Amino acid sequence: MKNYFIRVSLYAAFLFLITNCASKKNTVITTVKTDIPLKDTVVYKPKAVSEKKTFFKDSDKENVWVDSIYNKMSAREKIGQLFMISAYSNRDSVHTKEVSALIQDYKVGGLIFFQGGPVRQAKLTNLYQSKSKVPLFIAIDGEWGLGMRLDSTYIYPWNMTLGAIQDLSLIENVGRNMANENKRIGIHFNFAPVLDINTNPKNPIIGNRSFGEDKVNVSNRAIALMKGVQGQGVFCTGKHFPGHGDTSVDSHKALPLIDFSKERLELVELYPYKKTFDEGLVSVMVAHLNIPSLEPQANIPSSASYNIVTNLLQKELGFNGLIFTDGLAMKGATNFKGPGDLEIAVLLAGNDIFLGPDNVPEAFQKLEEAYAQGIITEERLAHSVKKILHYKFKAGLNKYKPIDMNNINGDLNPAQNDALHYKLYENAITVLKNEKEILPIKNLDQKIAYVKLGDDVNSTFVTTLKKYTEITEISNTNIDSLNQELKNYDTVIIGFHKLNKTWEKQNFTDTELLWLQEIAKHNKVILDIFTKPYSLLPITNFDDIEGLVVSYQNSAISQVVSAEILFGAVDAKGKLPVSINDSFKVNDGLSTEKINRLGFTTPENVGMNSAVLSKIDAIAQKAIDGKMTPGMQVLAARKGKVFFQKSYGYQTYDNQKKVSNSDLYDVASISKMISTLPNVMQLYDKNKVTLDTKLKDMVPFFAHTNKENIIFKDLLTHYAGLQAWIPFYKATLDSDGKPSPKYYRKTADSKFSTKVADSLFIRNDYHDTIMKIIAKSPVAVKKEYKYSDFTFIILKEYLEKKTHKKLEDLSKENFFSTLGMNNTLYNPLNKFDKNSIAPTEIDTYFRHQLIQGYVHDMAAAMEGGVAGHAGIFSNAMDVAKMMQLFLQKGNYGGKHYFSEQTFNAFNTCYYKDKGIQRGLGFDKRISKGGPTCGCVSEASFGHTGFTGNIAWVDPETEIVYVFLSNRTYPEVVNDENKLSKGKIREDIQKIIQEAVIK
Repeated sequence: MKNYFIRVSLYAAFLFLITNCASKKNTVITTVKTDIPLKDTVVYKPKAVSEKKTFFKDSDKENVWVDSIYNKMSAREKIGQLFMISAYSNRDSVHTKEVSALIQDYKVGGLIFFQGGPVRQAKLTNLYQSKSKVPLFIAIDGEWGLGMRLDSTYIYPWNMTLGAIQDLSLIENVGRNMANENKRIGIHFNFAPVLDINTNPKNPIIGNRSFGEDKVNVSNRAIALMKGVQGQGVFCTGKHFPGHGDTSVDSHKALPLIDFSKERLELVELYPYKKTFDEGLVSVMVAHLNIPSLEPQANIPSSASYNIVTNLLQKELGFNGLIFTDGLAMKGATNFKGPGDLEIAVLLAGNDIFLGPDNVPEAFQKLEEAYAQGIITEERLAHSVKKILHYKFKAGLNKYKPIDMNNINGDLNPAQNDALHYKLYENAITVLKNEKEILPIKNLDQKIAYVKLGDDVNSTFVTTLKKYTEITEISNTNIDSLNQELKNYDTVIIGFHKLNKTWEKQNFTDTELLWLQEIAKHNKVILDIFTKPYSLLPITNFDDIEGLVVSYQNSAISQVVSAEILFGAVDAKGKLPVSINDSFKVNDGLSTEKINRLGFTTPENVGMNSAVLSKIDAIAQKAIDGKMTPGMQVLAARKGKVFFQKSYGYQTYDNQKKVSNSDLYDVASISKMISTLPNVMQLYDKNKVTLDTKLKDMVPFFAHTNKENIIFKDLLTHYAGLQAWIPFYKATLDSDGKPSPKYYRKTADSKFSTKVADSLFIRNDYHDTIMKIIAKSPVAVKKEYKYSDFTFIILKEYLEKKTHKKLEDLSKENFFSTLGMNNTLYNPLNKFDKNSIAPTEIDTYFRHQLIQGYVHDMAAAMEGGVAGHAGIFSNAMDVAKMMQLFLQKGNYGGKHYFSEQTFNAFNTCYYKDKGIQRGLGFDKRISKGGPTCGCVSEASFGHTGFTGNIAWVDPETEIVYVFLSNRTYPEVVNDENKLSKGKIREDIQKIIQEAVIK
C-alpha cells in the first residue's frame, strides 16, 4: 500500500504539470474566515485498526469473485466501473436510451437516480441492469428518505430536526427504515449521512441538511443513522469531506473558500469523520472546496487535491472505503477543468468513483488516452476498480436478482413510518422559553386566540388546537386593529408557518417582525415556529414572549405534535441543535410537564394494527348503503392517544353536507353518562349522597309517593321498578295531532318561553306537570331490572335543587369548560350554525318540522332542550374526553374531578347475582343482548343513545370507543332500528378489539 501511494503521488505531480495549462479560470468566492480562539477542547483520538468496526466482512469467496471478474475485464470495462452517471425516472424515452447507451457503450459501473417515482425507477433499474455485463451500483441522494427525490415515497424529518432528538435509537430507526425502502427498489448506496457541522447560519446549501453546529451532536446522530442504514445491508456515504458546514457559498455554483487553519479543521470539521470511520462508515463523498491550509496550490478543489483525498483522508485518517467525488457537473468542479481532464485529476487525487460526470464520452476518451500513456497506471486503476468490485460483492451483486415489481408503493409506505414520524417530533420539538409555566396550557377556561404569520398552511395545527379547547382565529390587515381585538383574550398563540422545503427561505418579513413585536408587547404570547431555528435570528429581544417553541418543520405531523405539547398531552424533550445569537445556545431546551390529556398518534404507537382497522371503512359504508344512517363519526383511543378518528357519509341522504369530525350529533341517552352522571358523582364524592340514600331525602317532592323509599343504588341501576317512559307530548296535542294552543305558542311570551323547536314554545309550568306525572306513575310490584328515563329526569331535579344551579350550567362549570369540551352543550343553536349539526328526524307526529339543532327526545324538548336523560349535543372527540376521564378514574388534564373510590363505586355491578349488568349510571352489558361486541372485558362500561350512538371504555385494553350517528333520520320507524339489527356499532368495536397487537 505504501508503494501504491508513492507511485500515485508521483503521477499526480506529473499530471499537475502537464495539465495545469488546461485548467480553466476558476471562480473562487472569497469568504475569508479567520480562526477564532478555539474554545473547543474536545479531541477525538481514532481507534486502532483492529478496534474499528465493520458492517461488511471480507471473505475468501469475495476475493475469488473480485479477481475472476477483474481478470476478464478489458481496460475499457475497468475504466467504465469508475463512472456513476445520473439517471431520472421522470424523463422521456430519449433519456432512457441515452442512459442505456452509456451503459452498453461505456460500461459504466453505476447510476445515481434523481427525480422520478419508485415504480418507474424500479422498472428502469431492471432495464438498465439487464444491459450491464457487471451489475450496476444503484445510488440515491436520499438524506431524508426516498421522498427527497421520488414521488409517492416517504419523507422523514430533516437532519436539523433529528439533531434536536436526544434518543439516538429513534434516529437509528430512521436509518433502518430508509435502508429497507432503498433495498426494496434495488438501491445500494444512500448518500447520507451529512457530516457537515453547520457553524454558519448563512450556509446556502447545507443548513437543514446538517444535524447542527455541535461536532459531538452531529457525530452521534450521524453514527446512529449510519448504524440503521448499514445494519440492513445498504451502504452509507458520509459527506461532504472535509466539511462544507462553514461556507456561505453553494459549490453547485462556485468554489467556496474555507480559510481555516488545519488545527481548526482537525478539531472541528474532521471530528465526525474520525468517529464515523471508527464505527464502520463504508464510503465518503469529497466536496469541491478551496482549502488553502490543506491544499497550497491555488484554486484546486478539494476533490482534485491529492493532499486532501490521499494524504489526509486515506493516509492520515486511515480511511480505506470507497471514495466518491461530489457531482462533477457542479461549478465548483467544472470551473477547474473540463471533461476528461477533471476525471483524470480526481482519480489521481485518490477518488474511486466519478459522480455525475458532465460528459461521459469525452471524459472516457481522455481517460483511455491517459491509461495508454501510463498517466493512469494499471495499479492505480486496479486499486479503485477492485475496491468497487469488492463492494458490489458485499451488496450481493454477485448474485443479482431483478426487483420484484409487486406492491412496491405499499411496501415503501408501511404504517410504521408514520408511527416513527410521530415519535421523532415528540422528541424533537423544543421549548426555549416557558415563563410562569405558560406551557402546558392547563387552564382551558380562558379565552385563547390564534394569529397566523407566514404564508404556508396551518390547518392541521389549528384543527388540533381546537380539539383541546376553544380557539379563535384572529386576523386583520392593521396591527393596531389586531391588537384591539386581541385585548379580549387571555393568551395569544402565534404560529409561524413557512413552506416545508429545505432550501426555501424561512425568514420573517420585516412586517411580520414588527407585528410579532407589537403583539408580544401587549399580550401574553406563545410563539410557535414551524421552520428552521435560524428563523429566530432577526429577533433581538425575546423578553415579551412568554412561551417559545421550535417545531422545526411545517408538516402535518409536526403540527399535531406541537399542539399536543402546547396542551400537555406530550412533554417537550428536544434540545436546540444550533445557537440563536446570544439568546439561545446549542442544547438549550426546556422540559415541560406532561398532563393526562388525550393526545394523537398512529395505531402502531399504541399497539394497534392499521391494516385491521382499515376494515372499519367497509362496515361504515355498509351502514350508509343500507340506509341504516346517512353518516357517522368513529373514534378510538388507547393509552391516552386517539389513534383512529374518521367521519363517514353525509348529514342526510341527499348527500349535500359531508360529515366532518367537528360536526355535532344529538347523543341522546349518552347525555346521562357525560352530563348528569358526573355531576352526581361529584356530590357522592363529597358525601352528599350515599348508596342507601332514599329518594324522599334526595328530592322531597317524592315524599309520600310510591317512590319515596327507592334508594340511590336502585335508582341508578334501574332496579327501582320505575316505568320505562311516558310519551308526555301526546297529552299536549290537539285532535289533529298538532301542538295544542293550550300548551304552545308560536312566539315566546312571559308564560310561554320554553323553546321546543323553531317557532314552538311550551308553557313554562309544564315541567311541574311532568314531575307530577312521574310521581304518580306506578312502580312494579315485582322488583326487577327495567331501564327507565325517569331515573335521570329525577336526578336533574335533585342536582338543581341541591346546588341551586341549572344542569346546563353545572355541567359547563364543573366539566365541559375545564375538560375542553367546548363542542358539548345543550341547545347548540345558541352557539353553533345549524349546518354543523346533523339533523335527527323529519318530525311528523309532534313538532311537524325538521329537527336539527333541537333535541330529538320529546320529553327533553318539552323541558326546553335540557333534561337529565337527553339533550346533549357533542362530537366524538368531546365525548372521548369524558370517557377518558372515566378511564382515568376521575382525573384529566392534571385536574382532579372525583376520587378513584367514587369511580369504582359507580362502575360496580351491585346486582350481578340477579343478572343485572349495570353499574351506577353505566351500562355494563357485554353478554348476549348487550350493546357491545361481546369481546370486551367485564370491567368495561359505557352507554348507548337512541339516535344511534355508543361510547364505551375497556379499562383492560385502555380503549375508548365512540360511535355517533343520526340513524333516526329521516324518520323513526317502530321496530326497524336497522343500525342495531345490522350490528354496525358492535362490528366496528369488534374490529377495534381485533386490531390489538397481541
